[in-house]
Order: sequence, then structure tokens, then C-alpha cells
Amino acid sequence: MKFFDRTEEINEILNILKKEPNDIYFIFGPINSGKTTLIKHIIENKLSNNYQVFYINFRTCLISEKREFIEAIFTTKKDTIFEKIKDKKEVLELLNKGIKIFTGVPIPEADFDNLFEKKINDAFQYLNDILLETKKSGKIPILIFDELQMIKEVVLNGQRYLLKELFQFLVSLTKEQHLCHVFCLSSDSLFIEYVYNAGELEGRAKYLLVNDFDKETALKFMNFLAVEYGIKLTNREKELIYSYVGGKAKDINYVVEEVKYKNLNEILDELLNNEILKLGIFLEKMDYIEAKINIDGNLIKVKKEDVLKALKLFKENYAVPIEKIPMHVRNFLVEENILFLNLLRRMLNPQSFLIWNAIKRVVG
Repeated sequence: MKFFDRTEEINEILNILKKEPNDIYFIFGPINSGKTTLIKHIIENKLSNNYQVFYINFRTCLISEKREFIEAIFTTKKDTIFEKIKDKKEVLELLNKGIKIFTGVPIPEADFDNLFEKKINDAFQYLNDILLETKKSGKIPILIFDELQMIKEVVLNGQRYLLKELFQFLVSLTKEQHLCHVFCLSSDSLFIEYVYNAGELEGRAKYLLVNDFDKETALKFMNFLAVEYGIKLTNREKELIYSYVGGKAKDINYVVEEVKYKNLNEILDELLNNEILKLGIFLEKMDYIEAKINIDGNLIKVKKEDVLKALKLFKENYAVPIEKIPMHVRNFLVEENILFLNLLRRMLNPQSFLIWNAIKRVVG
């Protein structure tokens, strides 16, 4: 799927990059709203060679302990998958080679192996040294952590110290040393809020929302895709698509592409019926399995009648203030990816228009 629009978000991030590093930025939004696509578009198309990006995607490995966390951050690979970095000299050569994006932070294989025998701060100290070397070379370093929620397991696995040390280190990079721009991407707004509080980030971090397209942009995106795929869409068909999938770019792209081969109404009904089925099964399971949610280390029971009461609030409204739904219920529905928490507005809404339409049909 080709990149489309996001002018406002692009300009906001570019303006941040023009300034001295001073804050950690959490880029958040609903599932499949285009957070990774946006940041990659900026990296690949909007940045000059004055910037050096270190991109770390936590989704690439299961992270449940310190070792896996370190493995996700660093790379011992050189130019090919078979060549390993031998020493610090080769790392410096890579930094001066003009590579704009490093997937992971380059480290000699021997130093990487030694990290597992030491404290986590040694890993951060090495990373700090690499960022300093980058700055000395005349480039502005950018550190990106994508899919931040994937480190949730290591945090809940009794290693909360790791999370706190990570973000205190990131504060050092930004607020104290003004050394490196830091962006953390996630669709898990609950975890972001937890990180914000547990990491003591008051006055040290900011939120950037990458939401689904508004209606006007969604319709323009449909026009763009229609040209790309060589099809025609009437205004009525575009309105119909929006009424089903809203401004979710991934869903819009799927529908418009499928229109080349299938009937539009069949495509939309299939998508909606799938969401109705999933929501129905989710609610049915609550009759047999006791649902619980972790609130500050305490497992709180979630009753089905309270979930239904919360979902009924969305029959007439797409967005609901968080105060309308008890914390344990709203956290449960957010963790189950049924609702999305907008941290900036303190509002809740369904993760997608498809889920919203399913709620309106399933919840009596």
C-alpha cells in the first residue's frame, strides 16, 4: 500500500527534528492507523543525510527477559547476513559509511556476548557511546523503538526495573544530554500510559497521535487508490465504504483493491460479519471463562454485564469519555483491542469502524 497524506503529522515530526533533542515522544494510535508507515516514510523520504537513524522493532522477537531485550536492541551483522562485526573500529567505519538507517545498534560480536554477563546499564552505556560517536561524525542521531508494547511481558515478568532504567536512560539522552531524538511507537495506549507513570516521565515526554483518517481524507484516499488500481468508484460507493470501515487506511485499501474482482456489498458484508462473529464469540466466552484484569498488581474480576453496559454506550456515540466506564472494564476492553484509549483527549472509541458497526449490531 502506497503512502498517502499525513501532512500535519509529517510537519510536526520534522519540526521536532529541527530542534535540539529535549523530550521522549510517544507516537500512538489505533491498530493499523499507519504509525510505522508514517515514521518509515519520513525516514526514507524526508530526512537529509545529516541524520542517522537507529530503528529497533521489538516485534521481531519474543521479549520476556533481559537477554531477549538486549538482543532486540543490538545487531552484530555487518554488510551481509553472514558477516559479523569484529571490533569497535568496524562499528565506526559503518557509522561513517553513509548508511541512513541501522536496523538495530551495531556492536562487535564479542562485546555483544559480554553484555549478558553484565548489568543492563552496560548495554545503555555502549549505546550512549555509539550515539556520541554519531554526533561527533557530524550527524544527528534518532533512536526509534517500534512496537513498544512487545516489551510488556518482560515488565510484567517481575523485571519492572528494566523499564524504569530504559526510560531514565532515554531521559538522559534527551532532557539531560540533548544528544539524540527518541520516538516510541505503539498502539497499546494503556501500556504507554503505564510507561509514562512508571518511568517518571512527567515533563520529559510528549504524545503524538496518529489516528485513522477523517472522512474527508478517507474519501480522497479512496480516489487515490481507485486511480492506482484502475477502477472507478461512485460517490455513493465511497460513502458506503466509509460507513463500514471509516478512515482505517488498511481496511480502505483492502476494499478498494478487492472491488476489482468482487461485488462491493459482498466485500463489506464479509468484513462486517467477520467482526460480528468475533465480538459474539468474545462475549460468549465470558459466560464460561472468568475474565480478570491486572490493576496495579491486583487481578480484578470483569463481569459480562458490566462489559455489555459499557459497550451499549457506543450504540449512539463513537467516542465516550473515560469517566463513563469503570477503570477495570475500560482497561479490559482496551487490552482486548475492542476499544482504543485516546490519551490526549481522555476519550474511548472502538478500535475501528468495523468494530463499532459490530457493537451496534451485537449489543442489544
